[in-house]
Amino acid sequence: MTNSTAIDDADPPIPPESAERGSDFARLSRRITQAGLLDRRPGHYAARLGLVAASFVGGWAVFFAVGDSWYQLLVAAFLAVVFAQIGLVAHDLAHRQVFRSRRSSELAGLVAGNLAIGMSYGWWMDKHTRHHANPNHEDHDPDVAPDFLIWSHEQAAESRGLPRLLGRRQAFLFFPLLTLEGFNLHVSSVRALTRPTTRNRAAEASLLAVHAALYLGALFTVLSPGKAVAFLLLHQAIFGVYLGCTFAPNHKGMPMLRGSEKLDFLRRQVLTSRNVRGGRVLDTVLGGLNYQIEHHLFPSMPMPNLRRAQPIVQAYCQELGVDYLETGIVSSYAQALRHLHDVGASLRAGSPAPG
Repeated sequence: MTNSTAIDDADPPIPPESAERGSDFARLSRRITQAGLLDRRPGHYAARLGLVAASFVGGWAVFFAVGDSWYQLLVAAFLAVVFAQIGLVAHDLAHRQVFRSRRSSELAGLVAGNLAIGMSYGWWMDKHTRHHANPNHEDHDPDVAPDFLIWSHEQAAESRGLPRLLGRRQAFLFFPLLTLEGFNLHVSSVRALTRPTTRNRAAEASLLAVHAALYLGALFTVLSPGKAVAFLLLHQAIFGVYLGCTFAPNHKGMPMLRGSEKLDFLRRQVLTSRNVRGGRVLDTVLGGLNYQIEHHLFPSMPMPNLRRAQPIVQAYCQELGVDYLETGIVSSYAQALRHLHDVGASLRAGSPAPG
């Protein structure tokens, strides 16, 4: 599958002269544009990218300074957080929140994704594009495909094999399974690059190979084999849990779409998304994805502008009578886990597997 450019086109400009007589989204887009919330924030991103890069370099400098010691497990935890922050930066690059140019965004994304953290930027961008186009749609959103977990009663009824086995207790297994998400990202990246139709396949594969050589070379050169394996397992586990906890509150437990169900763009994005309340610390920890509704409506909006857009979008949804869900961080996880537990009820009751 070729890498789609739908992210680039998901947030089309609305001509001001036609906005008032256009769709519900067109009228909202005009308000957002007039507020200047789609304007670039170069100062913010210069500071953010500088801090993340300094943390990355500093973390590895400490790694080499500490040497063959079990204190390296603290370094592993720190670098796991840094890797996740780089992943969030790659997310903003994919949405062209940082650079206006597609080429600049792609080059920076390859460095951040493939070289720095070992995740295929092209594979992730293709997957995330399809998610944005059809959030929580069972037939089109890869984030709710029943690979390991099942997300709806229909998927439970149709499940086989491992998803059916895990589905019985998936709410309890959710966070333990997130410890494998970091490894899953690496494996999925390599698998995607085996497809001959993938764009920039040679460059992506080369950068992934360089990342693997430098990462594993550093671990097994500086550390004894046992410590190296412990570092790798802890680092990738925390990395996976962090990323999973960043994306899990946004859509899990929200309405699912199936088949030919159709909603207009605004309702499709708002009704399937959940915001998470919090201050600027939470904004930093979650990379602004706590404003999931605003992000899905305006994917190219710079992260620091999402906080300012939130009251505008919420008020507009109230005008239209469109449900707008915002909750606390703990409640968001609780809602997601309750949904997973409810979906698995039929499997716990011993419903027959499909023929």
